[in-house]
Amino acid sequence: MYLVPPKENEITYVNNNGVVIGVSIPKNLNFCNEKIPNDNIEIKKRLEEALTSTSKWKNHSSLIFEKVKRWFGVIEPVIIKNGLPLDVKYLAIVESQLSNVSSPMGASGFWQLVPNSAQNYGLEINEYVDERLDVIKSTEAACKHLKDAYAEFNNWTLAAAAYNRGIGGISNAIKKQQVSNYYDLNLNPETKKFIYKILAYKTLIESPQNLGIKKKSLKYKNTYAFKTIKVDTPIKNLKLFAKKYKCPYTTFKIFNPWLLKDELPNINQKTYHLRIPQKPTLDYSEYLRDLLGEDGQWSDDLLPKANDMADSIKVIYHTVLKEETMQEIADFYDISEKKLREINGLQEGINPEVGTKLKLVYVIKPKK
Repeated sequence: MYLVPPKENEITYVNNNGVVIGVSIPKNLNFCNEKIPNDNIEIKKRLEEALTSTSKWKNHSSLIFEKVKRWFGVIEPVIIKNGLPLDVKYLAIVESQLSNVSSPMGASGFWQLVPNSAQNYGLEINEYVDERLDVIKSTEAACKHLKDAYAEFNNWTLAAAAYNRGIGGISNAIKKQQVSNYYDLNLNPETKKFIYKILAYKTLIESPQNLGIKKKSLKYKNTYAFKTIKVDTPIKNLKLFAKKYKCPYTTFKIFNPWLLKDELPNINQKTYHLRIPQKPTLDYSEYLRDLLGEDGQWSDDLLPKANDMADSIKVIYHTVLKEETMQEIADFYDISEKKLREINGLQEGINPEVGTKLKLVYVIKPKK
């Protein structure tokens, strides 16, 4: 089932029973202006698998669009500043769904950088600071990584594949297989799917009608506007620092998620750039889950008890979008629909109107 008929073009898929699938590949689909071969059955099959995926990103397309509105306006200027094509922004969706998540392999942040790679590109990681969680700095590092890969391959598709597999991994595959085109390389399963996932997200955001999804407005939000405070001395109490600038500490942490504790020793007198929102009184709760990543968890209790950290309990709100169901919202935030209804006083069978703000209780666990 689809909401709108998929846009027609010269490439439309038919399954083994001869039934047309409700997706189509956008005409002239490309990555960074590098054309996708359209005369290869295997490539078409892999694109079909990516475009018809039943994974979370398609079921929750409205939430992905909201994340894009929040973060592409932050990420794109960094990409432009570094001289990269804008299509590389879709790597961040594939890597992290635009969230500061951590992987079992030790990767972290929007761009899922591992410690060694992050430090090689100038990011600091220690007990007090993890600059992989700074969206702007981590985007800078990711751009440098991609530029190095492009310098090696002179091809953005291979550079993106190398972001997943490593420059050495792609170089070795090219040498062994004697081919220089990503689509001809026989790679490990994850890297083999990586570019197709990027293309699927690009299609979702730029041409959703090809996936049977109604096209949406993509006006980026500008609420994440901030002023920068340069600091080259230790800060013993970040809560008092935030208070000095009349900024709620929760909001301060949202804008500086790379600060892992309530102090910044800075024994090397490094110059840090701390961010304070231009309008501290605005509600920034919609950014909370994106920036906290796996450092928080939804409370099992309606009224959880606070521990000795004053800011351990947060309440954020989700604005109900058109055609969203309570079950979809509950699934996205990893809580039960029953719990979501209890928190908001909604009886079973009663659905909130579009624009309603649903309350969610969130507990931030202090880092050990």
